[in-house]
Amino acid sequence: MLFLPINDTEPNRYGGPPLVTLTLVVINIVVMIFTPLFEEILPLYRLFGSVPLLVVSGQGGGALSSITSTFIHGGFFHLIGNMVFLWVFGRRVEDACGPWRYLAFYLFCGLSGDLLRTLVEFQDDIPGIGASGAIAGLLGAYLLLFPGGRIRAFFLIFVVPTFPRIRAFWFLLYWIGVQIIPAYQVLRSEASYSVAYWAHLGGFFAGAFIIFFLRPEAFSRYLSNEPV
Repeated sequence: MLFLPINDTEPNRYGGPPLVTLTLVVINIVVMIFTPLFEEILPLYRLFGSVPLLVVSGQGGGALSSITSTFIHGGFFHLIGNMVFLWVFGRRVEDACGPWRYLAFYLFCGLSGDLLRTLVEFQDDIPGIGASGAIAGLLGAYLLLFPGGRIRAFFLIFVVPTFPRIRAFWFLLYWIGVQIIPAYQVLRSEASYSVAYWAHLGGFFAGAFIIFFLRPEAFSRYLSNEPV
């Protein structure tokens, strides 16, 4: 079974094109294109990825690596999956925040997600890479701001594709449910995954801080229980 978002079907309220979201997508693609070249010269993943064991022991890039790691991906499928989620959920969150607040929020969620992963997996010496922690923050923010929004999804069961429009609340409830069991197994040292589930959870719950990054008009509407 395959279940992926395709696009957010709701219109923006405040601004024009989501320029920061588009810029983030482009930067991630460019970094992915040049990653194989730089890997031949220097250990890119270890230098700019986030290694919990190094962070805890005061080595490496520390919090800076939590930021740089969000722009590095392990392959094109890893990149494409993250960029699809970034585009689908980032567009309206950017509209509600404005460009600079949105960028600050995105980086904050990436940092928060990596911090939680570091605390839980502090003995891990494998570099954490990818934008999924930051993007998980966008999912958390979207759930707070637009729970009734509709997401066009690609749903493949066996060989039959469908394209339903799903309430964001149900889609994101499904997504967070998928993260919990493997995250619990990692916490109990019962399993090891290549996916940073604790970074996902840390980023997602950091999305609750979206209210501090909203543009004034959106903030006023949110406090008044009006649609953002």
